[in-house]
Amino acid sequence: MGLLKTSFSKIIYHALRLVIVAVFFWSGITKAQHPIQFSEVVDAYGLLPEQLVLITAIALICLEIIAAVGLFFEKRGALTSISVMMILFLMILGYGIYLGLDVDCGCFGPNDPEAVAFHDLRGAFQRDLLLILAIGYLYLWRFVNCLRPYHWLNFDQHRVIHKEI
Repeated sequence: MGLLKTSFSKIIYHALRLVIVAVFFWSGITKAQHPIQFSEVVDAYGLLPEQLVLITAIALICLEIIAAVGLFFEKRGALTSISVMMILFLMILGYGIYLGLDVDCGCFGPNDPEAVAFHDLRGAFQRDLLLILAIGYLYLWRFVNCLRPYHWLNFDQHRVIHKEI
């Protein structure tokens, strides 16, 4: 665990955190530009009653953006929200793969080049597994370095309960 207390591990932590922030923020913003089209992608999986599809799509868009901003500012619960979404996305993609669905994964909105070129649920599943590994690293690094994220309304900079690296 000593390797996770080095300056290099701190750089990796922040780099992975910013990659995850960028992925979720970009994903949310691109879907927010076309919420109706995103709701059609959600509907294509056939998991929700028609009345819940649009509200679920809008809720997911909002949650992705809020969680990304929260993770950027190291807010408590943001990484957990992203983790839960990733597990949900993996389950839905796995369901689509199991059924042999030929649908867009819905990851980056209707203008996603991946969606235009081909419907690759397996590729999206693999990408999400890599993101889960990155999320795991963030949790492990936080645990080893005793980093406690800020409360949402607290802007105090003294949240690390150990000496800085």
